[in-house]
Amino acid sequence: MQPILEIQGLTKRYADGPIALDAVDLTINQGEIFALLGPNGAGKTTLIGAVCGLVRPSGGTIRAFGVDLAKDWRSARARIGLVPQEMATDMFTKVSDAVNYSRGLFGLKRDPARIEEILTSLTLWDKRDSQIRHLSGGMKRRVLIAKALAHDPQLLFLDEPTAGVDVELRRDMWRQIGAMRAKGTTIVLTTHYIEEAEEMADRVGVIDKGRLLLVEEKRALMARMGSIEAEFALAVPLREVPAALVDYPLVLSDDGASLTYRGHGGAVDARGEVARLTEALVRSNIAFTALDTRQSSLEDIFVDLVEQKA
Repeated sequence: MQPILEIQGLTKRYADGPIALDAVDLTINQGEIFALLGPNGAGKTTLIGAVCGLVRPSGGTIRAFGVDLAKDWRSARARIGLVPQEMATDMFTKVSDAVNYSRGLFGLKRDPARIEEILTSLTLWDKRDSQIRHLSGGMKRRVLIAKALAHDPQLLFLDEPTAGVDVELRRDMWRQIGAMRAKGTTIVLTTHYIEEAEEMADRVGVIDKGRLLLVEEKRALMARMGSIEAEFALAVPLREVPAALVDYPLVLSDDGASLTYRGHGGAVDARGEVARLTEALVRSNIAFTALDTRQSSLEDIFVDLVEQKA
């Protein structure tokens, strides 16, 4: 894939605080959805701000569309969109006026048909003449997305785009994000809802204390660091793990009523081992009344990784 954003050695130091970004290297490929995960204060918003011209880096280089942003930020910035965490618009402005104004900021001519298309796709067309202050929190968040899309960016940053909205609105907004990606927009997002990253992202990056801990293709990451836990409820309690099963990573409960398997590494391999373990139980005449399995999520991997690096 062709890189659309190349970050090398990006550093941000504040005189009265810790290092916000510590020599970050990151490449974003054209057409992908990249999820940047990290706890509060990890550096996610600072990184996005540096690319979008809102934060002045202390060091490093940022190239977007092959252009060094330190030398020619105007040409690249016109192709970048940002949906910030905080509402940054005049609350007394009408929805349509706010979106039209955002388009004009980039020197583009008025295009009523395009604005109607954007507002309709975000279920905002019926609210086009409403002042933003009269909208619900979820609708205000949609206005932010509409403003970011007004100049048809090729690279879109979404900083906590679904924070503070209800489940229905969140799902609707993610459908819109999927539609943007289908049209070729490259999307970089931060989110506290890690299940969203698990569903939508192609690759995942984990940042903490300004340092990029990991960047990996999502499926490969979950296969490499994922795990499966399987609990067998035994029909007859055991005193110890049978000799025929000692090669499996099993834990017998204190009351002997259940056996728990914990497998790490590739999820497919772990599921296969659970199947082999089940067959071994049957061969050993160990009856069980229930089997409960749980596969680790991206959130489990993220929490473990951050705790290990703490």
